[in-house]
Amino acid sequence: MDLPERVTLIEVGPRDGLQNEKNLIPANNKIEFISLLKNAGFQEMELTSFVSPKWVPQMQDASIVLENCLDDSRNFVLAPNKKGIDLAIGSGVKHIAVFVGVSDTFNKKNINKTTEESMNELRPLIDDLKRKGYFVRACISTSFYCPFEGKIDEQDVLKVCQEFEDMGVDELSVADTIGMANPSECYELFTLLKHHLRATTLLTAHFHDTRGMALANIFASLQAGIDRFDTSAGGLGGCPFAPGATGNVASEDVVYMLSQMGISTGIHLDKLLEAAAYISPLLSKPVASKQFQLMRSVPQH
Repeated sequence: MDLPERVTLIEVGPRDGLQNEKNLIPANNKIEFISLLKNAGFQEMELTSFVSPKWVPQMQDASIVLENCLDDSRNFVLAPNKKGIDLAIGSGVKHIAVFVGVSDTFNKKNINKTTEESMNELRPLIDDLKRKGYFVRACISTSFYCPFEGKIDEQDVLKVCQEFEDMGVDELSVADTIGMANPSECYELFTLLKHHLRATTLLTAHFHDTRGMALANIFASLQAGIDRFDTSAGGLGGCPFAPGATGNVASEDVVYMLSQMGISTGIHLDKLLEAAAYISPLLSKPVASKQFQLMRSVPQH
């Protein structure tokens, strides 16, 4: 079986994981959570986002978080528009994430624009960022299924990816936003993308575990040549604009699976579980990842 020897995990818990959390998490707790995750070995992480506090109040402390958490590693900040990008640049960030949904309906419910309108708006912003030397990550939502439109055509996903690539983005994060994809679909889509996209473009898979398929989908994606995955400590997450979407695949479950397969991640599982245990009491619902539950059930000596 031809699998990579090493895989990069991008920790998205502090941003994507917490954005839809009902309890407002104080900034000092987010800062400590991020510190613990970095201590576990993550070199790439979504820290926060500059979005409207009216729609995503959890992220209203973005500036405070960034003042305390920026370092030489790859720290992403999600910025959906020019205002957000300007705030991110002013905060000293060097790695900026933008997003678009392949599904028009999802995109309109999310940011009140069609996919094409979003791409047209992002084009000059990305061009400006690349001229200034920023690393740009494009997050592509509803790449497999849309909660409103159903199955997404692979060619539509490829088209969005190629448009972003032509804009000069450095990374494409392709997401199963509502956790409906199966391993066969993941293998087929990522095989298609690997074949048509440039080898220099970083290609990352982003899975939600709504139906318990995320680990199987990661395995299928590994077979298709993917060696970068977004994961979230404790399986935190969900999307306010995607009905039924539950948390991201849990970082600790992915680290355990890969380590058992002999694939290196550079992440220390015990320290990662410490981070999940730290944030757990602050959440509105219990952490349900397999590794976390196992840790809690085994008597400590």
